[in-house]
Amino acid sequence: MRISVIVPVYNEEETVAQVLTSLSQVPLDLEVVVVDDASTDCTWEILQELRQKEAFTGYRFIRHNHNQGKGAGLRTGFGLVSGDLVTVQDADMEYDPQDIPALVQKWEEAGNSKTVVYGYRDLSGQKFTTRWGNRFLTAVTNILFGSRISDMETCYKLIPGILARALPMEGRRFEIEPEITACILQAGYHILEIPISYKPRVAKKLNPWKDGWPALAMLLRRRFSKPFHFVAPSAAPASVEAKQTTSVPQ
Repeated sequence: MRISVIVPVYNEEETVAQVLTSLSQVPLDLEVVVVDDASTDCTWEILQELRQKEAFTGYRFIRHNHNQGKGAGLRTGFGLVSGDLVTVQDADMEYDPQDIPALVQKWEEAGNSKTVVYGYRDLSGQKFTTRWGNRFLTAVTNILFGSRISDMETCYKLIPGILARALPMEGRRFEIEPEITACILQAGYHILEIPISYKPRVAKKLNPWKDGWPALAMLLRRRFSKPFHFVAPSAAPASVEAKQTTSVPQ
């Protein structure tokens, strides 16, 4: 079974090599798609050096022509993956890639293809506003969609590939997280959760005030507009042709 991992990157020159090295050590068949959202530091140069190394043979490195936001990076990545299961790996070392096998194991144990696995975090180390913003948005998600999840905003969402490739994602920034969760629940999938390790960074790109309102608006829009209906194809989709490129047409 192949696991696709999308790595959205923007100005992560200090940690991106460490994250990708750790991913290369995960004992799974991984398809890794790295999407650089037009970084202005040395991130892209570092990625070009890494792609020459044997450990990263087969990785795909994509670069946007201009910065568009995390949501746009994820939309690019979801459009390229071909794995049986799909997840996301942030490039700032808040999440440990060695937790991914536990997510896969939980999915396999569930024995139900209409299952998604979330890795939930201990948020006690986050700043007060960020922590309570996460909890508020998770609570709103549970109220609106009848779910009982603990951490809607988590990066680690392990999604069956047939569903991941069909998600009608529109979010451009961090509102992509509630949008993904809303669509998963509207598609009738059950979300299981397991604890994961988490080391919150001090300098976060997410702003609770700037990004919290669009996230709330996305939840409300997904709940009260036309819901997402998903019918699984009768046959597995053809694999996406593996190729490397340095830009994606806008």
